[in-house]
Amino acid sequence: MQYQSTLRQAQGLATTITTPPIARSLLAIVFAFLVFAIFIAIIGRDPVEVYSKMFEGTLGSRVGLSEVGVRMIPFVLTGLAASIPARVGLINVGGEGQLYIGAWAATGVALYVDLGTIWLMLPAMAVAGFLGGAIWGGTAILLRHWRNVNEVISTLLSNYVAILFVDVFVFGAWKNPTGFGYPYTSNFEFESILPTIADTRLHLGLVLPVVGIIATYLFLSRTRWGANMRAVGGNPDAARRRGIPVLRYIIIAMLVGGGLAGLAGMSEVSGIQHHLRPGISNNLGFMGFLASWMANHNPIALIGACFLIAVIVVGGDVLQFSGNLPSAATLILIGLVLFSVLGFRKLERKIE
Repeated sequence: MQYQSTLRQAQGLATTITTPPIARSLLAIVFAFLVFAIFIAIIGRDPVEVYSKMFEGTLGSRVGLSEVGVRMIPFVLTGLAASIPARVGLINVGGEGQLYIGAWAATGVALYVDLGTIWLMLPAMAVAGFLGGAIWGGTAILLRHWRNVNEVISTLLSNYVAILFVDVFVFGAWKNPTGFGYPYTSNFEFESILPTIADTRLHLGLVLPVVGIIATYLFLSRTRWGANMRAVGGNPDAARRRGIPVLRYIIIAMLVGGGLAGLAGMSEVSGIQHHLRPGISNNLGFMGFLASWMANHNPIALIGACFLIAVIVVGGDVLQFSGNLPSAATLILIGLVLFSVLGFRKLERKIE
C-alpha cells in the first residue's frame, strides 16, 4: 500500500510537471513573437511583412508544409531522445552525436550490405541506426557509473567526437572515388532510399516519429514500467527502497533515447541526402533538445513544440531567399520562444 501511495504521488507530480497549460504556452509564444517584432523593427524591417512572408512560405503552400514535415521528423525523434531519459532524471544533450552515429551505422549497411529488396534494406538500416545511437548514448551511462562523470558533460562532449568520427570515414575509407574529391560517400542504391510522398521531399521516414510518439505515450502512461520510470525520476532513493531496479531503468531510458536519435540520422541519410557527408545535421539534435524542454518532456506537447520550431526554421529559409532577413536571425526567435515558455512556467509556479 505504501509503495502504491508513493507511485501515485510520483504520477501526480509527473502529471503536474509534464502537462503545461495550453493557454500559458500560447501566451508565452505570442510574447516571444512580439519581442522579435520589436527586434525586426529596430533593424529596419517591417514586422508585418516579415511575418506574412514567413507564414505564407510555410503554412500557406503545399511545398512549405512538406518542408515543415521534413524538418519535424528529426526534431521529434531527437526530442524524444531527450524526453525519455528525462523521465528517469537524466539530461541527454547528446542527440546530435547520437544522430551522427545512427547515420554512420545506417550508411554502413547501405554501402556494404546487399539484401536485394527495399523491404529488407530499410528495416536493416533502421535497426543499425537505432543500435548506433543507442550504443553512443549508452557510453554516457557507462562513464556515469564507472567514473562518476555527469551525463550532461559526457553527452555534450560526445557530440563533437561523433562529428569528427564521421568525418574520418567520409574523408577517408568511405570517400566516393568518383566524387571529384568531395568528402561524401557513394550515393545509396534505390533499395536504401526512403520513398517520397506526393512529389515532395517529405518521405516515409515520417512513420518513425509517429510510431515513436504513440509508443512513448502509451508506454509511459499505460504500463507499470512507465510508472516505475516516473517514480525513479521523482525520487530515485525512494524508488530503490521500494525494490525498483533504478540502474536498469536508467540504462534502458538512455539506450532508447539514443536509439531514437540514431533513427533520426538514418532518416536523414536515407530520406534526404542519400549519402553520408560532413555536416549531415544542421543542429537537428540540439533543436530536438530545445523542443523537449519547451514541451516539458511531454511526448504529446512535443509535437506542437517541434511543429513551431520547424515553421520558424523553414520560415527563416524563406525570408533569406526573399532577402527580407538572414535565416540566422530566426534562431533569435527560437531562443525567445524557449526562454518565454520556460519563464512563464517558472513565474506560474512562483505564483502558485
